[in-house]
Amino acid sequence: MRKTIYLLHILTSIAILSSCGGEKKEGNDLASKKAALEKLKTEQNALAEKIVVLQNEINVLDTANAGANAKLINITPVAKENFVHYIDLQGNITSDNISYVSPRMGGGQVRAIYVKRGDIVSKGQQLIKLDDAVIRQSVVAAQKSIETVKSQLSFAKDLYNRQNNLWKEGIGTEVQLISAKNNVQSLERQLAAAEEQIKVTEEQLRATNILADVSGIVDELNVRVGEIFVGLAGITPQIKIVNTQNMKVVTRVPENYSNRIKAGANAIISLPDLNKEFKATVSTASRSIDANTRSFDVEIKIPYDANIRPNQLAQVKFQDYEVPNAISINVNTVQTEEKGKYVYIAVQEGKKLVARKKMITVGELYGKLIEVKTGLNEKDLLITEGYQNIYDGQTVKVLAQ
Repeated sequence: MRKTIYLLHILTSIAILSSCGGEKKEGNDLASKKAALEKLKTEQNALAEKIVVLQNEINVLDTANAGANAKLINITPVAKENFVHYIDLQGNITSDNISYVSPRMGGGQVRAIYVKRGDIVSKGQQLIKLDDAVIRQSVVAAQKSIETVKSQLSFAKDLYNRQNNLWKEGIGTEVQLISAKNNVQSLERQLAAAEEQIKVTEEQLRATNILADVSGIVDELNVRVGEIFVGLAGITPQIKIVNTQNMKVVTRVPENYSNRIKAGANAIISLPDLNKEFKATVSTASRSIDANTRSFDVEIKIPYDANIRPNQLAQVKFQDYEVPNAISINVNTVQTEEKGKYVYIAVQEGKKLVARKKMITVGELYGKLIEVKTGLNEKDLLITEGYQNIYDGQTVKVLAQ
């Protein structure tokens, strides 16, 4: 190290003396001073490069001070383990059973709302009440009409019975008997029609009670008291209920993965909001590619969890590649040159620990790990720190842990 410092001192002194001699010739103007400064900087950079080269040569030859001049590094023994590659995507939680609530009899004006968005409801539970004043009047009128027809029918039947008895005794005409019978039959038809009509009217009355078609969560509620409820306001559902018993994750997968992700493929679902993760399999994978997004839909059914809610975000990892007993290393330790990719390993050569350059071929990359197919062996000492500025054969020293 003293030799290096001495050499640096001599070379720097020569450069300064040389530049000073040149300054007298160049004059004192600003332009000449700037030129002189640039010349000195260039010479300084050249000297620095020469010093590095000389220092490396000295380190190789000076075995007595090898330990003192050794490059400090950290190492990690290469080990074999399963290497798994995933495709990371983002999905959205929805349900297989979604109900867009609509009126059964054409809708009407909202008089009362019994739920709010986010409420859990049961099948058959009343959600809203529509105005039923006109229908109630129709029911009352229909009931009165039935009572009137029943009274008329009762009278007509008595008249027919008397006419029939007289006819049997030879009193009256056949025309009178037939007329009485026709009147009874006509009133019976009127009664049947009135009773059918009141059934319809009562059904209309019941239809003003808007009920939940399925059990689940009220996911959307886009109607207020006084507004007209028809089920859809343009393209927006006024009431949407999502059944949480049959939840699924839906995600869009880029088309270049169409041969890797199919029904039955393994997946890992992560719910960041709930700090939960579980394994699942692809239930359906669309066979058509969206022309606009160049992707296809994939659905993954997930187990029931009361805390999982519609529209939650999910992180989806599809396992598309796995190699047992593979060698994988931190991708940051891999360097590149014209011949290819390489790493440095530490090798004990006699009394010295030296860095050796190893050319490698790599496979898949996932996260910070890259698969190494050739070039490294199990138990090789991979240099993981201090590898940036070392050369093949340089003496190295492991940092104390």
